Amino acid sequence: MKLTLDAIQNAMGAIGFLGDAGDVVPAGVQTDTRVLKKGELFFCISGERFDGHTFARTAVEKGACAVVAERPPFSMDEMCTMECAEGGVPLLMVRNSVEALGKLAAYHRQMAKAVVVGVTGTAGKTTVKEVLSQVLSVRGETARNHLNLNNQIGLPISMLAASGDERFWVMEAGISEPQDMDELAGVLRPDLALVLNVGSGHTQGLGDKGVAYYKARMLNYVAKGGVGLVSGDYPELVREAKRNFKDVRFFSVQDPSVPYSAAYVGPESATSGRYAVNLDGKAFELVAPFRGAFAAENVIAIAAAADILGLKSDEIIRGFADARLPEKRFCCQQRGRWLVIDDSYNANPLSSARMLETATEMAGSEALMLVMGEMRELGHEAEDAHVQLGRNMARTGAAVMFWVGGHGADVRRGLAEAGWQGELCEVETPEAFVNRFADMTLRSGTVLFKGSRGNRLERLVEAFCAEPCRMENSDAV
Repeated sequence: MKLTLDAIQNAMGAIGFLGDAGDVVPAGVQTDTRVLKKGELFFCISGERFDGHTFARTAVEKGACAVVAERPPFSMDEMCTMECAEGGVPLLMVRNSVEALGKLAAYHRQMAKAVVVGVTGTAGKTTVKEVLSQVLSVRGETARNHLNLNNQIGLPISMLAASGDERFWVMEAGISEPQDMDELAGVLRPDLALVLNVGSGHTQGLGDKGVAYYKARMLNYVAKGGVGLVSGDYPELVREAKRNFKDVRFFSVQDPSVPYSAAYVGPESATSGRYAVNLDGKAFELVAPFRGAFAAENVIAIAAAADILGLKSDEIIRGFADARLPEKRFCCQQRGRWLVIDDSYNANPLSSARMLETATEMAGSEALMLVMGEMRELGHEAEDAHVQLGRNMARTGAAVMFWVGGHGADVRRGLAEAGWQGELCEVETPEAFVNRFADMTLRSGTVLFKGSRGNRLERLVEAFCAEPCRMENSDAV
């Protein structure tokens, strides 16, 4: 962002007196004083657990160039102290800090030179955003939101962190409530809107009209002359996409007759796969940092977007070859005699089913252990979704299964219905998990960690990754 405080005040419709500070260009925008740097603009955000107004003085002490607030965040004594300080610290008053942050990001987006890509979907959108940004980087500088900072605070912060001179922006939009996509896409105004897929996810908040309806609303906000890129493998999504936007292009892993299609060829290495893609008549193979048939959807979405944005086939191949996945998303590592698949950042029915298929393929003839966690925010669909998850887990033929969180009884029911006769070990802490694991005779194979963020399965991943090394000399097999 290269905006002066004067421009920022006007973009937000804020009330304040800038004086000589009007020409100051903030070093960045921040909502958290713990990471705020000198010269940054601090927004006071009122949340469920914290109220940023109570940290305004800390922000000033750490060198904030100005403060944005909904109400006076300082006492009269504090105001006097700051006004007496050299130069003072401007206070910009707004009606709603989150809305003001969005207005500022929207203004910055209008001024930016970058071609903007918006990414949404139920499963895999963060991974697609990360890999697509790396592929596009072959052509030019590309900005993206950090991991899954994709809500009404994280998305604007990510946009404002970009200079605006980049060749591309790839920004992810995550939704859980009916108004979310309108608020996010209204700020982003993508030149290319990519809707990856739809499934049961955040149905607790999106159950009235369905996930496809709300995901497809991104298409309503495509910039003039822009393109919608949507999976053709979900009938409800296709229907909503055509209703919302005229220039929709479809990709598929089921129908090779569509302009953009892909298929899984087979494993290239322990953690990568080879995929055949067809990009509107251009057919070739590429190696991606995924494995399994499920990832063909990610591959064709990324490759199609890159093709639409002008990249050549060799650039796309090179971009995929050099791409790396974000942490806790299909992160594979060899620990002792175990191949550890860490996909612990999030889970919903679609992503969980796909990861179980991939883990089964990767395990091959070796033993498979599952460490699964509750899928949250599914509302009235939660019980049936966990029963189905149990059925899917049973089909893997896993030797050992652990469960973390609620709905354990529903998972057990699904396991029983699918004929699985082993034990589902329910654990709550890393200590309980490694202790149960230590009592078992299983000492090698593949282990999958998959669950919603609230399960904090990363704690179990860390504990497990230390455990095999301590047991490396065990005689058990």
